[in-house]
Amino acid sequence: MNVTKKQFDEVISICRNVFHEKLKDYGSSWRILRPESVTDQIYIKANRIRSFEIKKESKINESVFSEFIAIVNYGIIGLIQLELGFAEAINISIDDALQLYDKHMNVSKELMYKKNHDYDEAWRSMRISSYTDLILMKIYRTKEIESNEGKTLVSEGVDANYQDMINYALFGLIKLHFGEQRNESEKQFLELYY
Repeated sequence: MNVTKKQFDEVISICRNVFHEKLKDYGSSWRILRPESVTDQIYIKANRIRSFEIKKESKINESVFSEFIAIVNYGIIGLIQLELGFAEAINISIDDALQLYDKHMNVSKELMYKKNHDYDEAWRSMRISSYTDLILMKIYRTKEIESNEGKTLVSEGVDANYQDMINYALFGLIKLHFGEQRNESEKQFLELYY
């Protein structure tokens, strides 16, 4: 488990650094997004990964690695938006946004540690394409919950689905970053952002 924690901390650090750099570029412009829009943005990223996995080629110079980072960061944005509600303008500072990021990332990470204990690191035997499919499934579940105005009969809410999407994307990042599937586009991405 210590190796897992170290690996999680490293890929989380990469995601947080990208989040911070984008905050410097754009501020917290994402504050205007309603949760449904955040869900759709995650859908775009996950669908692009799946498209790449199926077609084996991409016409845009963005890697699967960077798309998993985007899913993590939009998942955190979704959790922040659920907590604060959406705004009509940028209304939080970079420091406040980073504090909220850390708060929600820590909650998601603790959930992963608990599930990882119970499932005995089964995710390590899974294919990255399965993480993509599971993220897409969680997106469709989330869309249904959002269409039902957040009401569920026996299921977890939107927040739990965002946390699962974050953790599946982190699994993918760990496998790409530490595994044999690391490629040249990821190396270039890391040189640019980390």
